[in-house]
Amino acid sequence: MKGTVKKLLPMIVLAVSASLMSSCGNKQGGLPQSNEYPVITIQSTNSEMSSSYPATIRGKQDIEIRPKISGFITKLCVDEGSVVRKGQVLFTIDNVQYRAVLNQAEASLNSAKSALATAELTYNNKKELYNQNIVGDFDLQSAANSYATAKATVAQAEAAVVSARDNLSYCNVTSPSDGVVGTIPYRVGSLVSSSMATPLTVVSNIDEMYVYFSVNEKQILEMTRASEGKNVIEAFPEVQLELADGSIYTQVGHVSTVSGVIDQNTGSVSVRADFANPDHLLKSGGQGNIIITRKTEGVIIIPQAATAEVQDKVFVYVLGKDNKVSYTAIEVDPQNDGQNYIVTKGLKDGDRIVTKGITKLTDGAEIKPVTEEQYAKSLEEAQKLGRIQGNYKEMKKAFGK
Repeated sequence: MKGTVKKLLPMIVLAVSASLMSSCGNKQGGLPQSNEYPVITIQSTNSEMSSSYPATIRGKQDIEIRPKISGFITKLCVDEGSVVRKGQVLFTIDNVQYRAVLNQAEASLNSAKSALATAELTYNNKKELYNQNIVGDFDLQSAANSYATAKATVAQAEAAVVSARDNLSYCNVTSPSDGVVGTIPYRVGSLVSSSMATPLTVVSNIDEMYVYFSVNEKQILEMTRASEGKNVIEAFPEVQLELADGSIYTQVGHVSTVSGVIDQNTGSVSVRADFANPDHLLKSGGQGNIIITRKTEGVIIIPQAATAEVQDKVFVYVLGKDNKVSYTAIEVDPQNDGQNYIVTKGLKDGDRIVTKGITKLTDGAEIKPVTEEQYAKSLEEAQKLGRIQGNYKEMKKAFGK
């Protein structure tokens, strides 16, 4: 029995292969011949292409909260992630020494006021005596100087009171704006000061978010020219934000600022898009991608797989009437979706180009054009035959040579 199978096995495989070949038909495809290449005819169409740019999300205001005085934290009035209002107390710092300083300043002020009252009485008395020629110029001037000094002492004491009162008020660290509290690295008992490197926390106003991304110098020049003298910001369409999980944020954004300086390190321009954030879904410090969709009419679009790039130039193989290909340079829009190009120069309606296998072609080569469907079918049948041949080898191995 085993010997019979060995004898019949080549005939079985040959019959299956012949049936597979005949079912395809020579003109319908079959195995891809060495000179068969898929070709498409160029036609103008309307385009809606999207470009993606890495982006960083920031709150409308990201304010570092730092103490204006030194001391130990005695109370945390909020927790991380809390929604706070402008003026709300966030931290309390030990105020004992600052209250003592204020009391001392107020006592010094009272003493200075008393000295001022005495100096005023002395000066008025000296002035009356001077008018009666009882005292001379020296006594009157000395009293006037003492009076002026007492006034200055009171002013100085008042300033000390204001300073001490301010320092006491700084023991309650408040929020400068509405927002959401970030990370709190310090806890009760921590010694803090105005000179520390790490802030107490960051309060972010996230009712509106600023999303920053960059475009290269060439793209910004093209947008500037396309704006036809208008502000370049008006050349930007509405933008969308792709979140870290791949979803698209429901609110659309509007480009509000474009930096006037090109970063010499990256050759790019910083752009900011503003997004409403009513549900506080976006968080400051997050990452995402800005998606800009452009709609154009009457353009030529070709797959990027049909192109070859050499030294920043793009080439395609254009098929002539004699079925010979010509290695042709074209110009494309630098903004693309990663799969297709918008051709700006080098191709016209009715031109035919090779879409696959172009790495095997040379300029002037003669090919047999087929449709992409025929080419795909031929590849599929070739893969089927390859699997049959592989199975044949496995069967031979199983039954022995």
